Amino acid sequence: MRMFEPFTFPNGVTIENRIIMAPMTTNSSFVNGMLTTDELAYYKRRTKGLGAVITSCAQVMENGRFAGSLSAASDEMIPSLRKLADTIHHNGTKAILQIFHVGRMGSRETLKGLQTVSASAVAPLRENAEEPRALEEEEVEEVVNAFGEATRRAIEAGFDGVELHGANTYLIQQFFSPHSNRREDQWGGTLEKRMAFPLAVVEVAKKAITKHATKPFILGYRISPEELEEPGITLDDTMLLLDELGKTGLDYLHVSLGHYNQSSMRDKTDKTALLSKIITHIGDRIPVIGVGQVKSAEDINHVLKMGAPLVAVGRQLIVDPDSVEKIRKGKELLATISEENREDLVIPDMMWEYLHGRPGWLPFE
Repeated sequence: MRMFEPFTFPNGVTIENRIIMAPMTTNSSFVNGMLTTDELAYYKRRTKGLGAVITSCAQVMENGRFAGSLSAASDEMIPSLRKLADTIHHNGTKAILQIFHVGRMGSRETLKGLQTVSASAVAPLRENAEEPRALEEEEVEEVVNAFGEATRRAIEAGFDGVELHGANTYLIQQFFSPHSNRREDQWGGTLEKRMAFPLAVVEVAKKAITKHATKPFILGYRISPEELEEPGITLDDTMLLLDELGKTGLDYLHVSLGHYNQSSMRDKTDKTALLSKIITHIGDRIPVIGVGQVKSAEDINHVLKMGAPLVAVGRQLIVDPDSVEKIRKGKELLATISEENREDLVIPDMMWEYLHGRPGWLPFE
């Protein structure tokens, strides 16, 4: 089966197969951002048979965290991150650290009374949203540089790559979005200037890799194609950003979607899958990871047939950590999650509570 064929990234790193564990929030790190033993056990239970694991997001600055997120914000975090990389490597699986800044999606409570920050002082459209403080120009530079430092720490901790989290309404996306970015300086005001922050983050990560990596190191980028907000990111905006990202030498593009067959949220008359449109547009410039409700061998094959060379599996690996090995052997996968198999699933308590707070996200019995 093609899903079990090796894949080589543009920089020369080869993974054993094309199935990747998608980044999923565990909400289980210590308050200081260090990993708990429960988190390490959770990852260890799920690494077997995968080509790579992309971790839950690690903040690059302490004002960029949410409750329970892990940290890559200081050198003191390197030993903790090294434990995570070593845990993922336990079964020969490549380890990719996703790095992010929460931006306006954080809260004063989590940030110990500090106001959240973003491109502009515009609150997100959600219940009880807090208005962020607009970052000063010198602060924007500090955040960009923090992504470079977090990339260095990932290298020193033994990871095989980093994924820049430019999706899911976090800070990189906030700078690209016309809803959250109302600036009139070098970081906003036109579509081209709204691209400046994401592209600067890519560039600083590349420089860190060139300076500090002693072997090929994967650089990926996660993107959300559209926003529902008005004004918000359109697919046309995204295609122009992809054109620029295609010039940067990224090793992969991870397209964040609720379902791999999802069509446009903004144009309900267009039924073409967004993933297909992006794959067609990007061509062979950047390998694409398809993701979103991938629950079976059939789903994996569907994404591969759409033209994505890599497939990320998320929720199914929570429900059944042995899914990839079972697919390889032709065995039936678990379809539901219950208290009875909780111990075998090795899900941290805070993650279990978090999942129960998202009705319908997982098929609980």
